[in-house]
Amino acid sequence: MRASFITNEVLRGLRRNVTMTVAMVLTTAISLAMFGGGLLAVQMANKTQQFFLDRVEVQLYLTKDLSDADPNCQQDTCKALRTDLEKTPGVVAVQYLSKADALQDARDRTFKNQPEFADLISANALPASFKVKMSDPERYGVIFDSFSHRPGVASILNQKELVDRLVSVFNGLRNAAFGLALVQAFAALLLIANMVQIAAYTRRTEVGIMRLVGATRWYTQLPFLLEAVVASVIGTILAVAGMFAAKPLVVDGMLGDLYSSNVFAKITGSDILLISPILAVVGIGFAAITAYVTLRLYVRE
Repeated sequence: MRASFITNEVLRGLRRNVTMTVAMVLTTAISLAMFGGGLLAVQMANKTQQFFLDRVEVQLYLTKDLSDADPNCQQDTCKALRTDLEKTPGVVAVQYLSKADALQDARDRTFKNQPEFADLISANALPASFKVKMSDPERYGVIFDSFSHRPGVASILNQKELVDRLVSVFNGLRNAAFGLALVQAFAALLLIANMVQIAAYTRRTEVGIMRLVGATRWYTQLPFLLEAVVASVIGTILAVAGMFAAKPLVVDGMLGDLYSSNVFAKITGSDILLISPILAVVGIGFAAITAYVTLRLYVRE
């Protein structure tokens, strides 16, 4: 009987304040979608960073003189560099690229999808180099300190710096999404508080009678709290559904070329499923706490 009464009160309250309910559902959905977008940006950043770190290499470019004079790395200067690199702690593999190898590598990898640019690269444009694979990319400093001033070394490229710059882009997107979600959450908070106050005001006579016949304060206020929770549940469902719809329609279309080029790690349906419980807990918990606090502060009867 009590459960039936509370259910009827919740449904009646939602119908009575339908415009306020719709506004709260939409605001909650937008807030959670923004928050979910921030979580997906974090996931993409972590996956992309790990994806690239697994392939990060330190590249030592040799001087033009050494590249021209010793194309096969047979002379003492080049051989000594290679030997010392292989003996450096943390180095997993060392690959030597002659000028011809570097040119072919650029055509096969860097300009694989842009052959018109690959044809413009001259045979003497790229120097010989060593590609060094390390067990820990963070130990780049060891290579730089030991080899940056060695004879025959023109410069050292640390690809991890490029990865860090790429990840910083995701961090910026994440912060923007979280910032917008925070603004929307504040709007949702005000809507929930107003919804609870209006619902309690319109039913103040019924609540007063129930209190007179012995109903507890918690029993009379539970329908108002559940109204906010139900609206939040609907908003959560809309947010998750919107994210699933936006993935193929918006995200995949915008980032499709970058996905195929292995620049960004792809967002999958599993990623959205993974964050869905978090969105549900945050959305429903936020609504319940806001409604409870509002009832305690503003509804005295």
